[in-house]
Amino acid sequence: MYAFWLSTAVIFVAELGDKSQLMAMTFATRYRARDVLLGITVATAVVHLASVAIGHTVGAAFGDYQGWISVAAGAAFLAFAVWTLRGDELTDEEADKARRATGAAILAVGTAFFLAELGDKTMLATITLATKENWLGTWIGSTVGMVVADALAIGVGAVLGKKLPERAITIGATIAFVLFGLALIVQGTRAIA
Repeated sequence: MYAFWLSTAVIFVAELGDKSQLMAMTFATRYRARDVLLGITVATAVVHLASVAIGHTVGAAFGDYQGWISVAAGAAFLAFAVWTLRGDELTDEEADKARRATGAAILAVGTAFFLAELGDKTMLATITLATKENWLGTWIGSTVGMVVADALAIGVGAVLGKKLPERAITIGATIAFVLFGLALIVQGTRAIA
């Protein structure tokens, strides 16, 4: 359960203000929220399963170096903090593709999210978590965290009709990544020493 709750929280924070969250809001203007969430859920589950497999394999292969893995994971989270602070925007071309997507809504949303998540910080954060935590809890938690964050964006966007307070979200997510990163570095250095 620890891996589930940790990955849910980390990925939820990572998704706030992310490009794919902006895509979710854009798709919600064209398709039913239910279809958008289903497409997001399927794509996220597939991408995060692959991420967990990669992270678990790395963690198992280098199990004797858990202290060093913690330090590397902490450094990765500090990099995610910088990435988050830098911001992530949906380009006009990406927004236009989201609006013009044809075919079944679930397929269009799922495909777009699958492609958008490859190499994204939520994928990398999931890989990082899976190097140390239970793979099943990490997979389910990371999927839930992302879907909840995207559902929140769709709901807030639909109810308020306004943009989320991006600067406050960016600063909050950055602080959370810094705290996660520092905690992992401290844990790793204690294990090494």
